[in-house]
Amino acid sequence: MGARWCEPMNYLLDTTVLLDFANGRAEAVALVDRLFADGETLYTCDVVTCEALSGGGEIERRAISGVLDALEFVALAPEGARWAAESRRTGRSAPGARSLADALIAATAWSLDAALVTRNPRDFERQGVRVVRYD
Repeated sequence: MGARWCEPMNYLLDTTVLLDFANGRAEAVALVDRLFADGETLYTCDVVTCEALSGGGEIERRAISGVLDALEFVALAPEGARWAAESRRTGRSAPGARSLADALIAATAWSLDAALVTRNPRDFERQGVRVVRYD
């Protein structure tokens, strides 16, 4: 492996990544494996954890739990909650994507200065956070 020319980046994984990884979707598996291999820090948060574990069957939930155990967990601080509220109030959210959950996920990425990895970039691209799309 060659020299790194930039500092490692933080990544917050959106619910889509966890679900796709747990279900064996090739693009999600390749991306997460590459980020871990590159030594990047991968995060999850309370909202993503709740969304990911609230559906599916027992086998899928076990697979998701395995992925979650490998990630750094972060809870949103009050400053991030205020940022999410401002984002929703001022309309920085993409049209049709003003859900509280998406605003809180974006705020968590913002508070970590992390790139938000998702298959649904339209949910986040106008919220002022870096978005990494996979598919």
